[in-house]
Amino acid sequence: MLLSRYLLPVMKETPADAQIVSHQLMLRAGLIRQTAAGIYAWLPLGLRVLENIARIVRREQDRAGAIELLMPTIQPADLWRQSGRYDAYGPEMLRFRDRHDREMLYGPTNEEMITALFRDCVKSYRDLPRTLYHIQWKFRDEVRPRFGVMRGREFLMKDAYSFDLDEEGGRASYDAQFTAYLRTFAALGLRAVPVRAPTGPIGGDLSHEFHILADTGESEVYYDAALDDVDLADPDAPARLRGLYAMEAEEHAKVTDCPVPADRLASRRGIEVGHIFFFGTKYSETMGLQVQAKDGSQLTPLMGSYGIGVSRLMGAIIEAGHDQQGIIWPDSVAPFDVGLINLRPDDAGCAAAAAGMQEKLEAAGRSVLHDDRDARPGEKFATMDLIGLPWQLTLGPKGLAAGTVELKRRATGEKHELSPESALARILG
Repeated sequence: MLLSRYLLPVMKETPADAQIVSHQLMLRAGLIRQTAAGIYAWLPLGLRVLENIARIVRREQDRAGAIELLMPTIQPADLWRQSGRYDAYGPEMLRFRDRHDREMLYGPTNEEMITALFRDCVKSYRDLPRTLYHIQWKFRDEVRPRFGVMRGREFLMKDAYSFDLDEEGGRASYDAQFTAYLRTFAALGLRAVPVRAPTGPIGGDLSHEFHILADTGESEVYYDAALDDVDLADPDAPARLRGLYAMEAEEHAKVTDCPVPADRLASRRGIEVGHIFFFGTKYSETMGLQVQAKDGSQLTPLMGSYGIGVSRLMGAIIEAGHDQQGIIWPDSVAPFDVGLINLRPDDAGCAAAAAGMQEKLEAAGRSVLHDDRDARPGEKFATMDLIGLPWQLTLGPKGLAAGTVELKRRATGEKHELSPESALARILG
């Protein structure tokens, strides 16, 4: 991709109304633009990151055995009346009437709809267990949207829903999602702490939030410092993490006898990026979901729900990975793998060499943002640092005459003068 033909409206100055680093950098790096309070347009660079995050979330859901579908954003109010949540949910739900005066809502979550769909499609115990998920836009009318995509009104979410025949199966489905969440966050370059959480308006008696530890986090988390020593690659990591103490400050304050010794009790700020629930028959019973059991009787399936804030994750990744110059993307979600900087695009030799490097990188499966603009070198370097691509490959007349290019690793700032072939080998290695 040639930067001269791309839409990348970077900003030199920090917007006055952006309070946290992720919001500031997302605006400055041309990832998003606000269209209304808490509602954002995703510009080309931001959309590429969002799709990369969603791809990893989808991969780990599929790996966990969940089945993807897609439910609508608009839901009839009658569904929520069946569960008893329509009047109880609160003003965060956007309610309206269609042209036929039917009461509708913009879905903040999908427990009711998935229960109704499953009720209409599944009749036998042979069709359970099942976990279904989708990645879809949602809307919650926050009274005070703030912090950019971290607390917006419209957001992209992965929500999954499990259906099981008994308590044992339901908790197994919960554990499978717990493990999938750990794998998802690790693949995104993040370390997440699972925090025992209240179930709130979703309901049930088992719930965990997943927090990314960052100094700019919105909530304080108390946890057993032994959590920091758990290797997420260890197959036993989910069980170990489940067994270690971690609570938000508000819940921790209610604990009268903390099980963690004072010298092991740690406290950090956290950003919530996922929440999972096991709530049994809360929705299946009230909405009349039953299947035929082996003995011919009718059985009410047990359910759980599992959410990941896909758009919120982008903000969390930036909060966890940035410096004074800008964003530092993990390789797994970066919008492009390589930022190719041509210092002299008006020079025929430089133009040919840059085009050749781009062609070789793309042929090898690497995505390239080629800065071919007629701009000062300092502006080009500043733009690449701001948008945070993992590799920066710079070429100019002097280097080419000496047979070298400059390769920079954004995460470390390490630079090397290398032959073009060696630079390509290092990027591809």
